[in-house]
Amino acid sequence: MLFQTTIAGSLPKPEWLAEPNTLWAPWKLKGAELVNAKRDATLLAVKIQEDAGIDLVTEGEQARQHFVHGFLERVEGIDFAHKVEMGIRKDRYKAMVPQVVAPLQLKGRVHADEARAARAHTTRKLKFTLPGPMTIIDTLADSYYGDRVKMAFAFADLLNAEAKALQADGVDMIQFDEPAFNVFMDEVNDWGIEALTRAAQGLTCQTAVHICYGYGIKANTDWKESLGAEWRQYEQIFPAIDKSPIQQVAIECRNSHVPLELLGLLKGKVVQAGVIDVASDTVETPEDVVKTIEAVMKFVPKDNIVATTNCGMAPMRRDIAEAKLRALGAGAKLAREKLG
Repeated sequence: MLFQTTIAGSLPKPEWLAEPNTLWAPWKLKGAELVNAKRDATLLAVKIQEDAGIDLVTEGEQARQHFVHGFLERVEGIDFAHKVEMGIRKDRYKAMVPQVVAPLQLKGRVHADEARAARAHTTRKLKFTLPGPMTIIDTLADSYYGDRVKMAFAFADLLNAEAKALQADGVDMIQFDEPAFNVFMDEVNDWGIEALTRAAQGLTCQTAVHICYGYGIKANTDWKESLGAEWRQYEQIFPAIDKSPIQQVAIECRNSHVPLELLGLLKGKVVQAGVIDVASDTVETPEDVVKTIEAVMKFVPKDNIVATTNCGMAPMRRDIAEAKLRALGAGAKLAREKLG
């Protein structure tokens, strides 16, 4: 089917689970009540996507306070009790982050509960997102390894173990989120692609990498205003990504300053084209979605286009996010009728 739909990964959490419209939102429940609420929110996220016409659904990242720290919570060697303030994404914004204080190893499964709950309650293909190695090491403080690359590859091995377990749970696609890829371009080429490949090693399900300019939060929107009329960072890394074994690349396209001609550098990949802007509360129309897909088709064969959101929707208002999902589903359907 042409123009299948998916989302970058996250959806807003219900107000009974976490503080709404907030990134890093604190949980409102504890203990067994929190466990049950996370499961309920996971099933709700799947249902919302199904109703909107999303073909490749996610669990909405409902069980994670943050897309990186949700993974880190199940890793030994990380001290969450003594967080330190650190600049993230080359000091784009500050955050209180945990510290690596000992050798890294998994405490057990990380995302089994939400992956299995989602798999049991949908017949649609299921995508699961994990933070990529470079983005992880840019989102915590190193007080043990003293070597960014060594620490990144240690995380790549942990990610690989969880990814293989998720595949065994019935997940159809593993997507690694690497927003750090558009900040540390030299390192992407030096070791970032290699670390990402290590994280995906041995997977037989579909694989993807999501690269973006971040959530629609003020720190990101302010930073993007400083980047000029054209954002050409991807020009430096797309050739290396194209040579990697990762099968799909998710990239923002709607209201983006990334020249769409750069997508032509991803000759061997399926492109998850962001047709929904998560940095704006304006809800796209189905016709808007069609126009973005048409623009992408100038550089990517239509058989290689998946329609998605520019980034995660975690900090958005629920009503707006759900309206944007419906526009995504309806727009892709209209695109099949007009462009198929």
